[in-house]
Amino acid sequence: MVFDYIVLVLYVIGMIAVAVYTRNRSKSVDDFLFAGKDGLNGWMSAFAYGTTYFSAVIFIGYAGKFGAEYGLAAVWIGIFNAVLGSLVAWKILAKRTKNMTQRLGAKTMPEFFEKRYGSRALKLVSAIIIFVFLIPYSASVYNGLGSLFKIVFGINHTWIIMLCLAVLTALYLFFGGYFATALSDFIQGIIMLIGVILMVFFFLNSDQVSWNLTELVNDPNLTWFTFNSTKTGFYGSTVSLLALILLTSVGVYGLPQTVHKYYAIRDRKAISQGMIVSTLFALIIGFGAYFVGGLSGLFPEVQGISSDNVIPEMLNLVIPAGLMGVIVILILSASMSTLSSVCLTSASVVAIDIYKGNIRKEASDRRVNNYMRIFCLIFVAVSLALAILNEVYGIAAIAYLMGISWGTLAGCFIGPFVIGLISKKVTKSAVWASIIGTLFITVALIFVLGYDFNGWDCSFGQALKSGIGLSPTIGVICMIYSILVTIVVSAFTRKPSDDIISEAFDKIIENEIK
Repeated sequence: MVFDYIVLVLYVIGMIAVAVYTRNRSKSVDDFLFAGKDGLNGWMSAFAYGTTYFSAVIFIGYAGKFGAEYGLAAVWIGIFNAVLGSLVAWKILAKRTKNMTQRLGAKTMPEFFEKRYGSRALKLVSAIIIFVFLIPYSASVYNGLGSLFKIVFGINHTWIIMLCLAVLTALYLFFGGYFATALSDFIQGIIMLIGVILMVFFFLNSDQVSWNLTELVNDPNLTWFTFNSTKTGFYGSTVSLLALILLTSVGVYGLPQTVHKYYAIRDRKAISQGMIVSTLFALIIGFGAYFVGGLSGLFPEVQGISSDNVIPEMLNLVIPAGLMGVIVILILSASMSTLSSVCLTSASVVAIDIYKGNIRKEASDRRVNNYMRIFCLIFVAVSLALAILNEVYGIAAIAYLMGISWGTLAGCFIGPFVIGLISKKVTKSAVWASIIGTLFITVALIFVLGYDFNGWDCSFGQALKSGIGLSPTIGVICMIYSILVTIVVSAFTRKPSDDIISEAFDKIIENEIK
């Protein structure tokens, strides 16, 4: 146990060192948001993308809940995260995003919408949506770490852990901006890879799990597919698994915190390198996390407990004393990298898109940069408050907090952003239809599906809780809606002016990525 605490202390010291080292690297908005005008190389961009993608929510919330529910079939989520969420995403979006944002001079997704579609109102509304819906995502990360420390280290006052994590994240982000985030992501990514490999090794070597892979595959307590499940129909496990695969693998195409990594990449060589590295990273991390979660059927000790506690309890049973600190650092690294990225995204949309874009247009670069730092602190504080409320009152399981955030943001933006990068025909009206329709569908389906799941005579609270529990499925419905409505509405409404189209698609600039 002493060694575990030593590892934690060394990790904290390392993150403080990153803050000190990068304190003079964020003097301008470009420095703070993109790590300077030159951007980052492929390795750092790939690790920044991968560590933003996977957080404590994956290891504790998703792997714990869905591993227990689907067995080893949950590993398909991790596999598709690597193929669709990393390889295909980088192939389709990276170069186009870099080129388009350079041409338009867009620093954020809301600013992209403003300049691509010629609408300041789109910029303001999308900025507010991003800030609001990234808060539950961030809160879910805090809650995941609270559950981990509570079970592994016996710390009942989890708000203390959340507060310490918030202070540490805010420290290096406040001083170093995106460069500090990317540098810490690289370090944390290496820790995550080592930790996942160790975690899988010890689980396979445990008393509950056999090294005999033939027996493992044929074990009746596990399943690699859900098609033979006793659950059928719309709420069946196979439908739910497919929804999770689509939400977590395709949803990243419309998330501002993952798309941001393409803005800051250096050149075409870095994109090719980043695509390969991020795919391998996602395959190892995603497969490892869901594989361990899928083994929960072999652990009688975790049957019937809260899904948020499944993975921490299993770790306590399997990981030897003295190495638990390494595994905790694995999950802590995943969480801090995600928190810093989400925080940076939220602070940038408030400072650039709301403050400079609508309140004080003549604000200097220095003032906007300072406001980004301040809003980083505010976002951390608000997310922390929601996480503590969720811990005290049990508002929603960790996985569902993330599902609400991920599904709503992806539903609002995936069509307008992705298709808007590819086609000149996407219209402003189509973007509004995607955003407004997604918000309405999300709220409506939470209650409609919640009542339908429980029976229409159930209480309001029951319906709300069940509806939130179906957030992955709702998110996928919203994503499909966004893509379809963007195409259909664009076919019947006026496209942006020729000047805007020329600026976005036809103008060639000297530093365009090759």
